[in-house]
Amino acid sequence: EVQLVESGGALVQAGGSLRLSCATSGFSYDDYAVGWFRQAPGKEREGVACISSGHGDTYYADSVKGRFTISRDKAKNTVYLQMNSLEPEDTSVYYCAAADVVERLRDGRSDYWGQGTQVTVSS
Repeated sequence: EVQLVESGGALVQAGGSLRLSCATSGFSYDDYAVGWFRQAPGKEREGVACISSGHGDTYYADSVKGRFTISRDKAKNTVYLQMNSLEPEDTSVYYCAAADVVERLRDGRSDYWGQGTQVTVSS
């Protein structure tokens, strides 16, 4: 059974940093890509970053390039999202998701989603 469990969300001041974790089970990073998405109240879900299966190529939304970094630890079955220089506009519930090909995540599609973790950035 595929499971994704996010953690690490918090209240942080603008300019600060957070690291989100997505603990995964039921699949291998050799076979599945993993991505981070976010959704703020009243807004559509937005893709933030994703990492491909196998080689681990990474992709970022323009709004977070240079500030956020996605990575994975195969030994810990965990995907991370390091978020630096946080802005109030980054306030959202952050979700991780998995798909068999990274293109599906880049299109905003996935069969597997976590429950989300709240990130709030105060100005």
